[in-house]
Amino acid sequence: MSNFVFNNPAFQQQDPRKVATYPGAPGSARQGQNAPGQYAPPPPAAAAQQAAFGQAGINAAAQANLEGMYTAPSAGAIETDRMTVEDTAWKTAGLFGILLVAAAVGWVWTLGGVVARPGAIASILPWMIGAFGGFVLAMIVTFTSRKKVRPGLIFGYAVFEGLFVGGISAFFETMWPGLVMQATLATVAVVGVTLALFASGKVRASAKMTKIVMIAMIGYLVFQVINLIMMWTGAIDSSYTFGAYSMKIAGIPVGLIIGILVVFMAAYSLVMDFDQIQQGVRNGAPRKYGWVGAFGIMVTVVWLYVEILRILAILRGSD
Repeated sequence: MSNFVFNNPAFQQQDPRKVATYPGAPGSARQGQNAPGQYAPPPPAAAAQQAAFGQAGINAAAQANLEGMYTAPSAGAIETDRMTVEDTAWKTAGLFGILLVAAAVGWVWTLGGVVARPGAIASILPWMIGAFGGFVLAMIVTFTSRKKVRPGLIFGYAVFEGLFVGGISAFFETMWPGLVMQATLATVAVVGVTLALFASGKVRASAKMTKIVMIAMIGYLVFQVINLIMMWTGAIDSSYTFGAYSMKIAGIPVGLIIGILVVFMAAYSLVMDFDQIQQGVRNGAPRKYGWVGAFGIMVTVVWLYVEILRILAILRGSD
């Protein structure tokens, strides 16, 4: 699974022999009586009235009810209180709107720090705050969404991620002008192509590929930790801006080789995110879980953007 937040019964394939265990699941005790999707038997008075009208009356009422169902507009997420792909898409767009506003703040804040005191902590403070705050909220959302979905925490995550993205983008832009626009266009292109291929049914997540990607992601995480430790301890020459990423093999930066593989992993992670959201819709998950799906997509897209930003920076730095 691409995001641990999707390690939730609401997004897992359900055993038809068992009752789903997530809050609000169809058929669960916490769903309540007469909740959307549940059948409520008619009261005794209604049953007696049906008998009085006779079979002909019942047939006429059934016909009228059927015609009403065909002419009435289809029920949406609000009416059914169920998660839908469209509603999740709107929630995702809303979160990215918050992220962009916060990114503008982080951008201005970082540029102000760079101009006022070049090289000072003020130039990296916005994205450091965003990275730390986003990480903390991401952990809270991930480990608490199994019991309760808290949209407020997800909004807060979008704000912190916006500070991080805007701050680090401004920092890189001062070093390599034009880099952010290139990274943004590349990210939009990867997300757009991945979504189009998934929507057409040409790309789907498979159990075997998912295991391979998960192993690769864990290996990449270990590499990042080791690289940071080596940079902090001086084990790598300080002339290498990105540590081991800046080293070259046959004249090719290691960061470029690794970066291409990581972009593939991020794109496949998006496929897994889309697949998990569709599974949540099939499970009849409550509408509030759309926020969890939107959160998962945001985590993956931000990861993809940062990786592309680093690849382009390594290429520009190696010129």
